[in-house]
Parts: sequence; C-alpha cells; structure tokens
Amino acid sequence: MPVQESAGGEETDESRRDFLKAAAAISGVLAVAGIASVMKSVVIPSVPGQTQSSFPRVKVSSLSELSTGKVVLFNYPLDTEPNLLVKLGQSATGGVGPDGDIVAFSQVCQHLGCIWGYVPKGGSPSVNPSYVAPEPVGYCPCHGSVYNLTQGAAVIGGPSPRPQPQVQLDVDSSGDIYAVGMGAPAVFGHDTGSNDVSNDLQGGTLVTST
Repeated sequence: MPVQESAGGEETDESRRDFLKAAAAISGVLAVAGIASVMKSVVIPSVPGQTQSSFPRVKVSSLSELSTGKVVLFNYPLDTEPNLLVKLGQSATGGVGPDGDIVAFSQVCQHLGCIWGYVPKGGSPSVNPSYVAPEPVGYCPCHGSVYNLTQGAAVIGGPSPRPQPQVQLDVDSSGDIYAVGMGAPAVFGHDTGSNDVSNDLQGGTLVTST
C-alpha cells in the first residue's frame, strides 16, 4: 500500500506540473496578444514641419507678374483660409525665385485670428503711423503682433505666441509659382500650437489643385 500511495503522489505532482506549464504557456500567449493590441493603438507623431502629401498643388502667381513689394492674396489649403505672397526684394528664409526673396504665409494671425497686412521696410501701417518697420514685416492691426517675413515670420513684437505658418512654394521651369504645402505650426484655429500641419486640411474644402 505505501508503494501505491507513493505512485499516486507522483502522478498528482506530474499532473500539477503539467497544469502549471499549460497555465504559463497560456499566460505568455495572452501577454503577447495584449502587447500586440497596445501596439495597434500607438500613433506615430508627425515630424514637425513635415509636408503632407495630401496638400494640393495650386498655382499662385508667376515670376513675370511680380515686382519688389507686390502682394498677391490667395486662399490655401482650404478655400476659406487667406494667405499672403510677396516679393521682398531681399533674400528670405524659405524664399523662392532667382533672388530667394518670394515668400508666402498664412495671413490668419496666430494671436487671435485677425488678418494681418504687409508693411515694407521703412514703412508704417495705417493703424499705427508711429511704427516704422525695421524689415519687411507682417503687422496685425488688432493687437500689434509683428512678424519678420525675412526670417520665417518670426515674432518680433506684440502678443503672438507663435510665428506664422509658411506656405511652401515651388517654381516650375516656366516661372509659375505654386503653393505645395504648409509649414509648422498649424494654421490658427486648427489645433492651435500643434506642429501637425495635417490639421490644416480639416474643416473645409481644399482649394482645387492644378
């Protein structure tokens, strides 16, 4: 009888070991499945300033139509969002054309969404004749935000917390100038302050590409 009890005990221990091995294997499978589920929910952030392939290519002007100080107004990337293109007469960050002086920016002020205007170097805005622009600037009439258009619309005065989003331009072999994307930050009102410029494409109708 002792031998039979011993054999029975060994069989019980073996069954317990088999059970524990099976439980461990199942736990491993569940853990892997859980990790896979989490990975599916991970969102890879966009690269700051990255051009999104879904931006339309839209003709804005041409080299032959521009002279120093001339402003061209256009909507982009949505048909309700104003932008300003200007030939500055001096090289600028992100500028295109033979002199690298043609730039374009969202005209919706990053402070509270007012529409700013262009002021040439040495000029003054009509709303503030005492201000003399040290460089070609964008000047917001609502609260006096000032953007240096030669330096990517960097803020040089007023309450704006961010620079203006720069329209990415391309010049083809015939001299036509196209808007092809937007740089960071997002246009005011589209996830304000974010560098995910794909937000600029949401909330309206894209300008027809050409």
